[in-house]
Amino acid sequence: MRRRIPILRAHFGVGCGRDVAEKKVELPARYRPTSKEEFMSPRMQEYFRRKLELWRQDILDETDATLEKLKLDTGHEADLADRAAVEAERSVQLRTRDRARKLISKIEAALQRIEDGSYGYCEETAEPISIRRLEARPIATLSVEAQERHERHERTHRDG
Repeated sequence: MRRRIPILRAHFGVGCGRDVAEKKVELPARYRPTSKEEFMSPRMQEYFRRKLELWRQDILDETDATLEKLKLDTGHEADLADRAAVEAERSVQLRTRDRARKLISKIEAALQRIEDGSYGYCEETAEPISIRRLEARPIATLSVEAQERHERHERTHRDG
């Protein structure tokens, strides 16, 4: 079981959460967050907010395209093998759509953490999650170390 540490805006100071939404933050065209700048500065928060929103939109666009394709496919194949292939493909598309739905919910949660000022901080330790990890997995809620502990714990209890 993962221990949750409440993260308060006051703990991290001004410049978190809603302050970003209230002030329009400009990002240079090729801006990339670095470890040399203040962690989760308004600029960094805006960068990750935009990254998450673009990711969410891409997923929604793909989902719409999948739904349109599923509507157009009638599934009335004469050949049994063709019908089986169409059904297998439909099953894969539906599973993919379900994974996308779950991912969108994680993206929404990450956007909410940006709003409340807790984004970028490990849920277990309240330490900053590395910029590299957030770049690779913007929905991350645990630092690499905490994630590894969590996975070791899962393996131990699953195998035991």
